[in-house]
Amino acid sequence: MNYNVLKTFASKNSVVNVIIETPKGSRNKYALNPDTQLFELNKILPVGAMFPFNFGFIPHTLAGDGDPLDIIVIMDEPAFTGCHLKARVLGVIEATQEENGKPVRNDRIIGVPEDDEIENDLRTIKDLNKNVVEETENFFVSYHAQRGVKFKPLGTGGPKAALQIIKDAQQYLNGNSRLKRGR
Repeated sequence: MNYNVLKTFASKNSVVNVIIETPKGSRNKYALNPDTQLFELNKILPVGAMFPFNFGFIPHTLAGDGDPLDIIVIMDEPAFTGCHLKARVLGVIEATQEENGKPVRNDRIIGVPEDDEIENDLRTIKDLNKNVVEETENFFVSYHAQRGVKFKPLGTGGPKAALQIIKDAQQYLNGNSRLKRGR
């Protein structure tokens, strides 16, 4: 599939297109190779560690770490690598990580499938159980520490903050130097 044909936003302004790279419950971390358009095994997590939710990216965005903007999609079942879905944006876990000794923004957008009846009452990150957010932050702190990278959660924001980060990531991809500040 050519993932470049997907737009960032789907049918509504609060709904984004998502490509899942790593399914919920997986110890294998996959990443899309932009040159081959194939998903490649990026790393294997230690025994006992696994992705708490479906993890992917939002097309046509570029985050401060040089990759497309990350998104965590909360759903009961795992999706599959390469799955396209539309997610309603609930908020963001704002974070930095160290790249070459300098802090770089590496936020995690949080969403739910657009048409998921089970998660239909979730409208903002504040609707999630506090433990879900904390455990997700702890997962990424641990995940990055295994590679010797410091990941530091800065706080959370609601849908408005997350949507602004997505729009900024679109501008960053398009070379808007105003945004090249590491958010």
